[in-house]
Order: sequence, then C-alpha cells, then structure tokens
Amino acid sequence: MGNAASLFFSTTTPTECLDWRIRPSDEQYDAQKERWNDLASYLLADLKERSGYTLSSWLQGSYKFGTQVRPPSKFEEFDIDLGVYFNWLGTPFDGGHKPSELKDFVQASLEAYVEDSENDAEGVSAPKPRCNRIHFADNFHIDVPSYHLDRDRDARALATQEDAWEPSDPKAFYGWWKDTISDSDRPRVRRLVRYLKMWAALAFEAEHRPSSIMLTVLAAQGYVTLDVEGFSGDDEYLRAVVNAALSRLRRNPAVANPVDTTENLNRLSKERSDAFVAGLDGLLSTADRALAAPTKSQAADIWAEAFHHFFPVPPEEEMLTEMARALTPVLFVPEVHVEATAPSGPVRTIRGLNSIGPLPKNSSIEFTLANAHELPAGSIVTWTVRNEGKEAEEENDLGHPVGVGLRAEENAAYTGRHFMDVAVRRNGVLVGHRRVPVTIYGLRMPKRNSARPGWVKFRQKRR
Repeated sequence: MGNAASLFFSTTTPTECLDWRIRPSDEQYDAQKERWNDLASYLLADLKERSGYTLSSWLQGSYKFGTQVRPPSKFEEFDIDLGVYFNWLGTPFDGGHKPSELKDFVQASLEAYVEDSENDAEGVSAPKPRCNRIHFADNFHIDVPSYHLDRDRDARALATQEDAWEPSDPKAFYGWWKDTISDSDRPRVRRLVRYLKMWAALAFEAEHRPSSIMLTVLAAQGYVTLDVEGFSGDDEYLRAVVNAALSRLRRNPAVANPVDTTENLNRLSKERSDAFVAGLDGLLSTADRALAAPTKSQAADIWAEAFHHFFPVPPEEEMLTEMARALTPVLFVPEVHVEATAPSGPVRTIRGLNSIGPLPKNSSIEFTLANAHELPAGSIVTWTVRNEGKEAEEENDLGHPVGVGLRAEENAAYTGRHFMDVAVRRNGVLVGHRRVPVTIYGLRMPKRNSARPGWVKFRQKRR
C-alpha cells in the first residue's frame, strides 16, 4: 500500500478521498432516479400508442453498474442509459416497423416530453447512431437506445440510425459483470472503473475518449488475472489493473465484448487508440512514482497529475510535518496574501493572510505569494482550486487547475468553504505547499424542481 492509499478510499474519512469527490452526490443520484423513473413511465405509455406494441424498459450503463462518475467540468453532463424495448415475437424483421422508425418514434416522444415544462427537461439532441438523447436541468442527460425484444427467445437487437438491426444485449452484459466479479470484490472493482473513467475524462476530449463499457471490460478482466498477494490499497490495485490493460492492448488493441466476441468495443481510430495506450503508459508511470514517493503529501502531489483537482491533499499540518521530516532538499512555506473585492456594499475590499472570508458571493479574489523573494532557485509555483460543498457539487464544479506563477485570480462563485492550493516544486519534487481556505456566504438559489424531500438521504451514504 502506498502512502496515499487512504486518499483514494477510506471508511474512516470517506468524504476526504478521491472516490467521494468523483461520484455524484446523493442528491444528484436521487434527482436522476426521479427523472428516469418518470421518463420511463411516460415512454412506455406514449410509445405503445405510437407503435402499437407493448414496451418494457431496462436501466443500463454506468448508473446500473454503480460506476457513474461526475463530469470532469461544469460544462459537461452526467450520463444515464435507459433502454426501451418494443416487444414482438420472432426476429426483429418480423415486426411492423423498421429500426429507423422505432428511433423516430422515440425522438418524437422525447420532444413531446420536453414540451411539458413540469418535466424539467431542457431539450432533445439530434438522433445519435445508437440512441436518442434528452437533456435535463440538473446537468445530466438520458440516452434512450431502442431495442426489439422477443421474450420467448430472450433475444434483443438494437435499432440504429442507419436503419439496421445490431446485435446488443445489455442484460447479458450485466449478467457477465455479476458472474465475473464476486460480490465481495465488486465494490473495489466499481471504484477502479470509476478511477479509470475519471482519468480518461480528464486526459482526453469527449469525442476521443474510450467508452465506459470498454474501460469496464478492461478493468474487470484485468482484475481477475491479478495476483493480489500483499495488495491492500486502491492505489496498488489501480496500478496493477492499468498495467494489465496496457500489456493487453499492446498485444492486441481489440477489446472483445465478453457476451458477443464478434463485437470490438474499441471503436477508437488507430490514432486515438494509440493515444489511449500512450496515456495508459503515462498513468502507469505516474502510479509507479506515486507508490515510490516517501511521503503522503508527495504521493498525493504525483497522483494529482492524473486526477487534477479531484485528488485530495492531506491536511496542511500533516503535510508540513511530513516534509520537515523527509529528505526533502528544500522546505519552503508559502505565505499567501489574499485580497478580495466585493461586488457591492459599504466594505468593498477585504484582505487576509493565508485565508480569507467570509466573503460575499461574486467577489473577485487575488492571491499573491508574499514571500516570493525567498523561493529556492528554479522553483515552479502552481495554483489549484478545490471546491467543496453542496452548491459546488450541484454545479459539477469541484475545482480546476489555475496556472503557474506568483499570482492567481479567482471569483467567489459558491457558498461554503473552499480552498486555493498553492504548490511549490523544485526539480519535480514538492518542496512547499499551502492550503488557503476561502469562506463565501450569500443567498443560495434553490434548484428548479429539486428532488422531493422523500428522496433525501444522509450525506454519508453516497453510493
């Protein structure tokens, strides 16, 4: 187990680990559940009228598997997959509608659903090759693939935009997942899939990312081959799974669907597939350096290369103690002058040293390294925002890298306590760090059509 294992997952401090920060909050999870339940009920009734066939639905994908991650930035959305199944006996070709007609029915049904303002739906995308997509106000969308289902044969086929039937069986894939990963191992493998998905979301543009299903297969099939003797922390397991995936893809870039080996789940172009392999190689190098790091703070700093602002940092007191005791060539303690300008009010300028607040929302904030003249020669100073709290979570904005230099500017966007983290590195080694807490107050606007009170769960029960 590496020094930063507890920063990946911890039952002692569950809210202070990577697993917590990359997952949807309970409120987001329940809001999504309410929306897809309502949408499913509507679609089953509406599509029956449009098609003349009885329908059924099946929740699939990351939500079903428990491997959903929050978007890497506030400009992207959570993704949910809700399959709708048109039921008739025989083959897909024995029905009264072509594949494209089924997708047209779904598109029209979703557009009608959006017209009702009570549904909190924001719009429908143009039809995609294998699904239709509806967007909701809570920063998520639901993809709705259309299938033919013959219950007697337990056979399914996917309707595509190219007016073709494509073999596809989400139920069988979910069965493979449960059969492959034991009940006792499933929580850890779910976490490993989430780590890989968040890394990929940060490392690649949306249109060039490996699919979630491909990452799930690579993680699960890699995990069952591991000799885990002596393993204990998620950091070690992640390193081993990445190594297994990298070795496999170097031998053969194809990733067969385990329930239909004729289907290659790696739909990336050769150029993008090569970039994915190169990315895995870089992630493996990061893991090796982090696992070899002598302190928790240095290990966390290295892991943040892969997971950016989502990777937590140890408490400042713990970091300073570690760095003072370690064989670090130079120990530098940043002193940060903070100046905020309020948007209005009698007191427009607020100043602080190494912390600031409470500030009104929408204040502009400037951070300056006050003891820059004491920096060791060759040092590089970086700034990273790490947001916390319900409001930031609702907006899917848990932070971002700010940049390099002696100054940084930010805006007080969300109520609560957040951090500007300044890190000083020399020759690639962390030699100084400071967490600057920023406390922000202000009226918090409620989410439109927020989840009903009955859905609310205790915060510690995040899935």
